[in-house]
This record gives sequence, structure tokens and C-alpha cells, in this order.
Amino acid sequence: MIVSVSRRTDIPAFYADWFFRRLEEGFVLVRHPMNPHRISRVRLTPDVVDGFVFWTKNPVPMLDRLSRLKDHAYYFQFTLNSYGRDVERNVPSKRDVLVPAFVELSRRIGRERIIWRYDPVFLSEKYTVDYHVRWFEVLAARLAPCTETCVISFLDRYRDTARNMAPLGLRDVPPQTRDLLAQKLAEIARAFGIRMESCAESADLERFGIGHARCVDAGRLGRMRGASLNVGKDGNQRAACGCAQSIDIGAYGSCAHGCRYCYAHAGRALERPGGVRHDSSSPLLLGQVGEGDIITERPMRSCIDRRLVLA
Repeated sequence: MIVSVSRRTDIPAFYADWFFRRLEEGFVLVRHPMNPHRISRVRLTPDVVDGFVFWTKNPVPMLDRLSRLKDHAYYFQFTLNSYGRDVERNVPSKRDVLVPAFVELSRRIGRERIIWRYDPVFLSEKYTVDYHVRWFEVLAARLAPCTETCVISFLDRYRDTARNMAPLGLRDVPPQTRDLLAQKLAEIARAFGIRMESCAESADLERFGIGHARCVDAGRLGRMRGASLNVGKDGNQRAACGCAQSIDIGAYGSCAHGCRYCYAHAGRALERPGGVRHDSSSPLLLGQVGEGDIITERPMRSCIDRRLVLA
């Protein structure tokens, strides 16, 4: 099984100690996001985990402990945007922290295992087409030696994100403007030798040389393992999403980056209403197992295709 770490929160940035403790103990407990008394026990041992997909804006807390992942296939989805603190309120300095971290992570694990995410893309009075084009080129010039792939997506206006982003003065992005921006970004990426893909975009961007991303990519993990993974499409994601099935071990409302566009940060990081806190010794990311909680063992098996194929 593939384990996602995590779409729901930035575990590498804020919970690296907890994650490596869970890896050492070989399991994690995950509350169901819609039914919090239902808890799954998820094994994290190499015999059942086919790979980890890490999602982060800041991998620095993990850099000196990557050797502890030596028994696993893994790669990083690293979001590095050009927005300021008015949007990504608690994200560290791009120039002083995150670009150097991107370079160092790539040096340690290889450029094929770090995906640059420039998303979500939105437009406002400040963040115009020209703004994105100018700063995307600056980032591409720095990151090109460190990655093979850049993934873009355009902002989806969920109810909570629309409210959080209201102070920014969002502008509508008509199809022709979206296409113009996508084309310009793709041309820049291509000039620097970076392959561009789109995440869960229903719009046809292939005519600009932009492929469809599989952010949870069984093929990528299979190549790392030297084997084919027999994993189906994740039916819990949006229709345009190409991701393979995975188990996410994060928890909503636990990310301290405070990005206005995020659909997953309702509530305060480290402490939620009702006093639910993070404890790095707990098998749960937030809180402890309590009265009324029901723990069920999540069925886990490796998806390596072990069938013999005649040449």
C-alpha cells in the first residue's frame, strides 16, 4: 500500500519527530475525518508499505534523518510558490530557507525524487499574470538542476478558502487567461529542461505541453523498487485527479503554515477547540485514544505485482 504523508497537513515541517517515532514503532493510528470516533490502525512496516509520498512546504526538520527511510521507496511533493506573507502567512523565507532546502533535499535524494509544486495559482490585483511569469522564471532558474518535474494547478474556490482569501481581492480567471498563463509557465519550464504537469485540472492543457500529473504515482514508486505496483485509481479524489490509491495518515486542522488558500487548515495547529493537542509520543497525530473510540486494523498488503511474465 502507498502511504500519503500527508494531503491533510505538513507532517515533514511540523511533525517529523512524531512520524519517525511511528516509523520506528511500525504503526500509526488515524482518525476518520468525518467520524472521529472511528480510528484505523495502519501498519508502516516495509513488508506492506510500497512507498511514502511526502507533501511539504518545508522539509528541513527531516533532512538529517532521511537515512531512516533507507528501507522504503519515497519521494517528496515540495510546494514552493512566489506568494508573500499576505498569502502564506507562516511559511519561512523562500530565499533564505526554502530554496536552499530544496537544493539540499535534491542533493541528498536525487532530482527524480523531488517534485516542485507551483500551486495553487490564483490572480489578484497584486498577483497578476505578469507577476507569476516573472517570479516563476526566477524560481525555475534556481530549481532546474534539482528537479525534473513541476506541477501546477489553479485555485478551486471552496467555501472556506473563498472566505479566507476575501482580503486578497481575488480575480476571476477566464479560460483564455488561464490558458495564456499556463502556456507562458510551460514555455519557461521547458526552457529550463523541466517537465510540466497539471494537478486535477479538467481543462485541456496538453496543447501547451502540460501533461496530467499523478501526484501519488504508483509508477514512480515502482521504478524505485524495481517492480510494478498493481494499484488502482483513488476513487476518493476529484474526477480529474490521476492519483493512485493511498492511505493518508494526517489530520485536518493541524498545519501551522496558515496559508489562506488551504482547504485543510480549519482550527489552530497543535491545539484545536476542545483542547485536542499534538503529543509526539501518541500514535495519533492529534490527541489520545479516548472513551467511545473504536480502533480497527486497516487491511494492509503490498501491491507489488509478483506475477511472472514471459518475454
